Amino acid sequence: MPDWVTTGFNEYAKRLQGGARLELHEIPASVRKGRYEPARARIEEGRRLLAATPGRAWKIALDVSGRPLGTEALAQRIRDWNRTGDEVALLVGGPDGLDPGVLAAADECWSLSALTLPHPLVRVIVAEQVYRALSILYNHPYHR
Repeated sequence: MPDWVTTGFNEYAKRLQGGARLELHEIPASVRKGRYEPARARIEEGRRLLAATPGRAWKIALDVSGRPLGTEALAQRIRDWNRTGDEVALLVGGPDGLDPGVLAAADECWSLSALTLPHPLVRVIVAEQVYRALSILYNHPYHR
């Protein structure tokens, strides 16, 4: 990933309060050379993604087909997870998207936007939105 992606993600992750934390677990993308098959790549990446997801985590697939979620609604979901102590995994697909098996295994499916977003930018957007949602919960002036 370009340096700006790591810098952006880390900046928002370090701002989190109240015991919240963001951990990034990267799953290597399938090799995209020669006789590359997008469907096979999605399956392989999906298997690795689910294998890396903690077993008891509430799984949320981020996919264009998912339900749109606003920042205030995200803040409410985070409030709910804090009350229950649930661990949450946000599942982001590679360049070819998420495998249908990952979508089926997810507990929820959200859309960040109807726009197609580049994978690196999604990392920064998710980190910023989690920080923004927490700023709502803690009455921090960041969210105005």
